Amino acid sequence: MKNKIEIRDLDVRDVVKDIADTLGTAYEEDNNEMCFDIPEEIGKGYVKAVSFSHGVGIIDLDIHLKKEVHLLTNQSSVQPLKIIFNRESSIEHRFEGKSKIREIRHLESAILSCNSKHGHTITLPANQPICFFSLEINRKLFEEKIEDFLPDMNPELEGLFRDVNGINLFFHKGHYTLDIAKCIEQCIDSELVGFTRSVFLEGKAYEILAHHLRQYLDDLTDPDKRKILRQATVEKIEKAANIIEEELESMDNIIALARRVGLNQNTLQNGFKHLYGMSVNQYIRNARIEMAKNLMENTDLNITEITYKIGINSRSYFSKLFKNRYAMTPTQYLQKLRGNRNKTAKIA
Repeated sequence: MKNKIEIRDLDVRDVVKDIADTLGTAYEEDNNEMCFDIPEEIGKGYVKAVSFSHGVGIIDLDIHLKKEVHLLTNQSSVQPLKIIFNRESSIEHRFEGKSKIREIRHLESAILSCNSKHGHTITLPANQPICFFSLEINRKLFEEKIEDFLPDMNPELEGLFRDVNGINLFFHKGHYTLDIAKCIEQCIDSELVGFTRSVFLEGKAYEILAHHLRQYLDDLTDPDKRKILRQATVEKIEKAANIIEEELESMDNIIALARRVGLNQNTLQNGFKHLYGMSVNQYIRNARIEMAKNLMENTDLNITEITYKIGINSRSYFSKLFKNRYAMTPTQYLQKLRGNRNKTAKIA
């Protein structure tokens, strides 16, 4: 098995052809889609590409290799714009002839553009799950579609799209958003066929592009002022929610919780409002009341014991929170439960 694979990347279908030919395996073609499975002696998984009009295409790669592989793009007069969304193990990128190696980690995206002197080298590691989704744009063909919009674009984006021949090297990375992650999942999981499938995937490709351009502009702002929630941030927020559920009795303050999951306090608060529709403190209060209700229904603990069990030091405060939620005090709810139990016992 060769550890270097040279690919043409003006059309995503050429990427599939060149990798398959180098690996000595056959590919399947169906209208604007091409794909092949990795040979068993090399690893496992698949590589798939879908081509659309105006030089736009997507590549879906989900593989596990026995040896490290380097993908090298040939240097042509037109260089496509690549947007890679890494869904698994880290991959490495280097401009050919340059020494700097950049790592694209799990849940990170990278916008890439090489030139005629310095092509891309993308290193795929051995014995690790490699899974990325790439949006590829031939800017020479794409220019016709967006020509009328270019003058009104943000100068950063205008410069990126006007570089149709790929004169400038470009690399920008960041964590991609939850919206993008959902679109990618919808593309991969789609069971549509024929024309309907092609239209659906093309629509999703443009939706991903729109989301990512918004993200790129958001990335240019101060981290504390960003408005778009990244997928990696979502995972950290969900981790914070799990910590709250598991450690209610000894719950730290919000600053300590944010530090534990690697976020600043503002990002944690904004994330909880986005995902759960409430602040962190509201989430904690709700979790405590739910836990108290569960303890009343499934244990013999009294109200005072339950109050301390859920991490509240004041019985009157607990009673107030519970009544606001269930329109009765904890004592009234417990009496109701026991009354129902006694009725059930007498019937039995």
